[in-house]
Amino acid sequence: MTSSSRIAIDAMGGDEGLAVMLAGVAQARRRFPAMEFLLVGDEAAIREGLKNHPNLTAASEVVHAPEVVAGNEKPSQAIRRAKTTSMGVAIDLVKQGRAGAAVSSGNTGALMAMAKLSLRTMPGIDRPALAALLPSLGDNDLVMLDLGANTECDTRNLVQFAVMGAAYARTALDLQAPRVSLLNIGTEDQKGTDQIREAANQLRTALHLPMQFSGFIEGDRLSRGEVDVVVCDGFSGNIALKTAEGTARFVADLLKQAFRSSARSKIGFLISRPATDLLRNHLDPNNHNGAVFLGLNGLVVKSHGGANEIGVANACGVAAKMVRDDLTRRITEDLANFEAEAA
Repeated sequence: MTSSSRIAIDAMGGDEGLAVMLAGVAQARRRFPAMEFLLVGDEAAIREGLKNHPNLTAASEVVHAPEVVAGNEKPSQAIRRAKTTSMGVAIDLVKQGRAGAAVSSGNTGALMAMAKLSLRTMPGIDRPALAALLPSLGDNDLVMLDLGANTECDTRNLVQFAVMGAAYARTALDLQAPRVSLLNIGTEDQKGTDQIREAANQLRTALHLPMQFSGFIEGDRLSRGEVDVVVCDGFSGNIALKTAEGTARFVADLLKQAFRSSARSKIGFLISRPATDLLRNHLDPNNHNGAVFLGLNGLVVKSHGGANEIGVANACGVAAKMVRDDLTRRITEDLANFEAEAA
């Protein structure tokens, strides 16, 4: 087993604790039997927890880290303890080449700061971006970036995000030529900031990249399945993500209240339960779990802090696919091709 086939797991990060992390990794092991794992954290606690997962024990190595990054800890404080925390050690294993990717459900700000400081950005990439999968009405999920790593972006950043997002969609969604759009306040060519319009002009001329540039898209069309990748600055992306998550919870709560409002509504709920279960499953963030820091010299996946074992398994699955398809190499090649074409 090569080091690139291993995934480093921050076993102590996340709200749900070690038991859920190990259960999720064990489920991922069943999905990807060729993968092995480096489980980072309190060695005694991890070995005790592994007694419940013999299939994972045979495919894992425990790496001791005595400390844990707290959920409310400032990134500047966490960085100073990187060498002794489960999060920092997991990232360092990627830097050392002992693991092909790292997965953590811990503090997002600390994970971002540690990953950027330890792994640095890839040659030709100015800034890394945070990408995630969102549910849509199409045949596939939607890749969206940046979701908060960069509050302000220039034209070059947006173009690089598009190249990275398309490469990621080819891996995560198994698409040959993903449809890529820029998030904007309108679909007309004259709409938006100078940076967005210029980024669109550059992407329209990128004829030999494995993507289809589809122009601008507005926020109300994100979930329609019309595109595969949506690119924006981190400020707009984070607002769009939180708004979508809040809307999903609002719809679910509204349906729950409606079905409880009368005896007739309760009967209606029983009749429509298969459809509501399908809706709940489609909107469940655990089924779309696994945000990725793109543009670093190493692969790092952020799992939801409150992810259940299904969510953790899906985050590990995202990491496994990126390692399998050598996402970093794909991004490097696509960016080189774009720059050569633009020269």
